[in-house]
Amino acid sequence: MSILKFMQQRLDLVWKGFFMGAADVVPGVSGGTMALVLGIYERWLAAIRSFDRVWLQHIMHFNMQGALFHPQWAFLLPLVLGIFAALMFFTRVIPLPEWLHTHPEAVYGLFFGLIVGSIITLLRDLQVEKNSYWLFWPLGAVLGWFVVTSVPMSTPDTSWFIFISGFLAISAMLLPGISGSFILLILKKYDTILNGLGHFNLWIIVPFAFGAATGLVIFSRVLGWLLGHYHTQALLSIIGVLTASLWVIWPFQERTYALIHNKEKLISTTPYFPKTLDSTLVLSMDLMIVGLLVVVLLHHYSSKPSTTMASSH
Repeated sequence: MSILKFMQQRLDLVWKGFFMGAADVVPGVSGGTMALVLGIYERWLAAIRSFDRVWLQHIMHFNMQGALFHPQWAFLLPLVLGIFAALMFFTRVIPLPEWLHTHPEAVYGLFFGLIVGSIITLLRDLQVEKNSYWLFWPLGAVLGWFVVTSVPMSTPDTSWFIFISGFLAISAMLLPGISGSFILLILKKYDTILNGLGHFNLWIIVPFAFGAATGLVIFSRVLGWLLGHYHTQALLSIIGVLTASLWVIWPFQERTYALIHNKEKLISTTPYFPKTLDSTLVLSMDLMIVGLLVVVLLHHYSSKPSTTMASSH
C-alpha cells in the first residue's frame, strides 16, 4: 500500500469519526448509529475487541512492543481524532447543545432524516435469506422502544449497582440508537457518576470503571459473535432498535429536562404532530430531506455496509 493511499484511508476515518462525534452531541443519537450508517460498525467492534487476552499478556510480560502494536491503532486513532474534533467543534465553534434548546425542531429534523435514510439504505443492502428473519426487525424495535420510553427509576447507590450502571451504559453505547448517558439518566446514576468524577470519589469511579470495562469486553464480543453467526437476524434486530429511536428523534416533542450540574438533561419525550403549517414545520421537513440525502451521499462515498461486513468475516 502506498503512503498516499494509507493517508487517504486515515483521513477518511477522521471524517467518519467526525460524524460519529457529531451524533454523540445530540441526545438520543449515538456514535454507534453513525458507525452503522457509514459501514464501519463491525470494524469498530473488531477494533475494540483487539484489546484482548493477547494484549493483556503482552502487558503482564512487559512486552511494550507487543502491547503497543497489537491493538488496531491505525483504525482507532484517526477515528478518535475525528470524534474529538467534532465534540470540540459542535460545543465550542457551533453551539449545537444550545441549538437543541433554541431550535430543536431544526436540529432533530436533520437527525431524523439521517436515521430514516440509514434505515432505508441498510435494509436495501441487506440480503434476507428467510422471510421468518424479518420478525427480528419488530422484535428489535419493541426492545428499543421499551428502553427509549423508560422513565427514571429509584436505584441504590451501592458499589455493585454502580458497577452494573457502568456495564449497561457502555453496552448501550455500542448499540446504534441508544445513548449511554440516557441509560444512566434512566438508572438515576448520571448525577452520581458526574459527582464521583468531579470529586474524585474512588468508591464510585472504580466500580463504574470496572463495570464499563467489563461491558466493553463482554458486549463487544457478544455483538461480534451474533453478527458473525447470526448476521442477518442480528442486523435486523439492530435496525429495529434504530427504528425505535425515531420515537425520541422526532422533531416535535414535549420534552422534559432535569437540571443536573447546572445543565439541562433530557429525561423524557412525548411526540406530537403540529396542527398548523408554519415556517418551523417547513424548515424541519426540509432538513429531514437534507439528512436523508446526506446519508445517501455518505453511503455512496463509503464502502457499502454489506461489503464491509462481509469482508470482516
